[in-house]
Amino acid sequence: MDPVRIGLIGCGTISAAYLRAAATFDILHFVGCADIDPAASRRTEENFGVPAMSVDDLLGRDDVEVILNLTIPAAHATVNLAAIEAGKHAYSEKPFGLDVAQGRRVLDAADAAGLRVGCAPDTFLGGGHQTVRGLIDAGAVGHPVAGTAFMMSPGHERWHPNPAFYYQPGGGPLFDMGPYYLTALVHALGPVRRVAAITSRGRETRTIGSAPRRGELIDVEVDTHTAGTLEFASGVVVTVVMSFDVRLHSNRFIEIHGVDASLSAPDPNGFGGAVRVSNGREWEDRPLTHGYTDNMRSIGLADMCVGIRTGRDHRCNGRLAHHVLEVMASFGRSSDEGRHVVLESRPERPAPLPTGLANGELD
Repeated sequence: MDPVRIGLIGCGTISAAYLRAAATFDILHFVGCADIDPAASRRTEENFGVPAMSVDDLLGRDDVEVILNLTIPAAHATVNLAAIEAGKHAYSEKPFGLDVAQGRRVLDAADAAGLRVGCAPDTFLGGGHQTVRGLIDAGAVGHPVAGTAFMMSPGHERWHPNPAFYYQPGGGPLFDMGPYYLTALVHALGPVRRVAAITSRGRETRTIGSAPRRGELIDVEVDTHTAGTLEFASGVVVTVVMSFDVRLHSNRFIEIHGVDASLSAPDPNGFGGAVRVSNGREWEDRPLTHGYTDNMRSIGLADMCVGIRTGRDHRCNGRLAHHVLEVMASFGRSSDEGRHVVLESRPERPAPLPTGLANGELD
């Protein structure tokens, strides 16, 4: 299978993880990189051998088939649309956009051009959550009826060298970390039907705790605690709490409870982790049924590129990402309007990965 030629836009912190993992997949071939900060793209060239160039030059190259968009959240939709206008498929970091309308514009533009769009997170393709999906589909918990999902921390300003964007539109705990949890839940349980939520903001400013900006105050422009209930189309009811206002907690990442048993899922921001099932007494570890348990950021991009070559659907697709974006946007709407919000989108669950794949294989 001929490699797909990739152009990278956005050479920030996460790009190194993508480029390291990309070496696993022969389908990926990076031909250029660009960033609004030329020094960042030059570092990528030095560290990974991907030629640095301007964004316009990269978009104008005839040999680039896919743009990998690792820009900040506020630029995701804009860069995706520029890639599509240039005749290229687009795969972006999460979130898919700042609001539902942005995401819809990207989907419509791609459909009109006959191009694909994909979006992180791809962590649900790792061995941990592929095992969760297989157990649920096999009836390990019986009919699922309820669940919980918790991501609570003090916030990223403690460790991130440039954390301001986490507290701007497209950031906050819901838009930053929510995609991992919500995508894993939709992959396991199917699409969400309606949302009820309350959101709040613990502080109006945050103090950066890491160099080089230690001690600098940043404004908080988004809510930093979100608590909601999701009703899935299947009838499952899941409680979700995403917060940057919690110092310490003891809740599990994701639990799914069925009529026969309960399942404890691993951190959806990782690819491996322990999967446990209980019939009401002790938790029992279940062996992982799939590989890809290391940091495999790029597996979703690789899966899309295989789809480009073979014609099959890709798993981290725009319809899934747009649905998750609509779920997240519905938290704020529900809180502001004091009502349930019924979702318009209803994507299919992504197909599970086959078992027994060798490293680097996706089919």
